Amino acid sequence: MITLDVNGKTHQLDVGPDMPLLWAIRDAIGLTGTKYGCGIAQCGACTVHVDGNAVRSCSMPVAAAAGKKITTIEDVGATRAGKAVQSWWEKLDVVQCGYCQSGQIMSAAALLAKNPKPTDSDIDLVMSGNVCRCATYVRIRAAIKAASTELA
Repeated sequence: MITLDVNGKTHQLDVGPDMPLLWAIRDAIGLTGTKYGCGIAQCGACTVHVDGNAVRSCSMPVAAAAGKKITTIEDVGATRAGKAVQSWWEKLDVVQCGYCQSGQIMSAAALLAKNPKPTDSDIDLVMSGNVCRCATYVRIRAAIKAASTELA
């Protein structure tokens, strides 16, 4: 049995220690907002927070997440940075197809939680690991910049 703290709730899971955290979150716990994209930690669709850090859940073994605080897109809005990011995502109509957006929001919220006033270079560095096939990058940057104004 592996115990995970996901969005403030404790989950006892009967899964193998090598199962990717993504599948534990989606299949064992039933939270489907975190998406499967590439499976090799290159696209960012599966991004969650583990102890406040943005991580790719498709490549993190569930055993490595045990005992850590995991936040998914379903609960990121409970944080100050997450709430600001989600609000501006909506106000600026960032989403096109939406598939990558949970990972984009999770990466942006982690950035703003650590650096509430990021420069364009800071945003580029963090967000370059998240792929948007619809190319909403200009709106993503604008939403991050606008959200940062609420965190000062």
